[in-house]
Amino acid sequence: MHTIEITAVMGACAPERRALAARRAAHTGAALITAARLAHHPDPLLEAAALAPWAGASRRAVIELPTDVRATEAIGAFGAEPDRVQLIHLVCVVDAVHFLTDVMRDDYLPMRSSGVHVARAELLVSQMEYSTQIVFVNWESLPTAHLSTIMALANHLAPRSRLSLHQAGHEPVSAPPALSPQQDGPGWVALLNGEHDPHMSDPRVSAVRYTHERPLHPGRLQAVLDRRIEPGEFGFVVRSAGFCRLATRPSRVASWDHIGRVISFEPIGGDAVSAEAELLAIGQDLAFIGIDLEPVALTAALDGAALTDAEFAAGPGSWRMLPDPFPAWLSVDESRG
Repeated sequence: MHTIEITAVMGACAPERRALAARRAAHTGAALITAARLAHHPDPLLEAAALAPWAGASRRAVIELPTDVRATEAIGAFGAEPDRVQLIHLVCVVDAVHFLTDVMRDDYLPMRSSGVHVARAELLVSQMEYSTQIVFVNWESLPTAHLSTIMALANHLAPRSRLSLHQAGHEPVSAPPALSPQQDGPGWVALLNGEHDPHMSDPRVSAVRYTHERPLHPGRLQAVLDRRIEPGEFGFVVRSAGFCRLATRPSRVASWDHIGRVISFEPIGGDAVSAEAELLAIGQDLAFIGIDLEPVALTAALDGAALTDAEFAAGPGSWRMLPDPFPAWLSVDESRG
């Protein structure tokens, strides 16, 4: 059986996603597998991978994926059997009118693969970050300045993705770029690696890298997040991500993952770290992407959440006694159990 080339179509708005997938399939002569066909299966990606090899003579399939499928899971699932299916394009459909509203949603969807709940905003932004193409629909009514801002924002979030505006009745003459190993590089990762170079710019859109050598006081950090960053004191922070260390949990680095109104801190690595290593492996490396950002004020606020000279000098034993409002982490043994 020949390898089937897959174009996966993702996005938060089902009608627009469904329509674009149908048009793309008709334009390329590919078989179409709809989200409706996959939605009731316990594992939509497993079902899609099983159906794709029967695409027919075209050896191509356009697969519309349900809203609750993670982009990273799609890349992994379709890459598991390279002799049968190959993910070539990952297209994310974005409703231009509702884009900024969608990234500020704080409701959650249950994930069939794990049983956990994931924020809708996180699903959308991660789909954009890992896409090969972002297609904006329903953009015609937007003022030019606003359209410029949201397109530049999308390009800052996903600098390796091609941006396009859908025009009714027209499909692109050229195909989007093929998925590559470099696609595993959202904007925030590129920023931390010193490789963030989006080709679209807008005066209102920017990306800021923040670093600090001292761990964060959890209580002061929560105050900065809830009372200053979320209300927009430093501009509209759409995305922030990277690595940090909470002073009360000095033996473990945490991933900082924030979109709109949703933020999470998850531990990275094991529990066993020596006291010496605790003091040598601390600090933050964070990327902030947003609209009308004020880097100087944002940096000052985050600096204020770091340990003071006296707190830092007191050492890890004292740090662990500080107020910590964030959810507890499972130990490595607990997570395995």
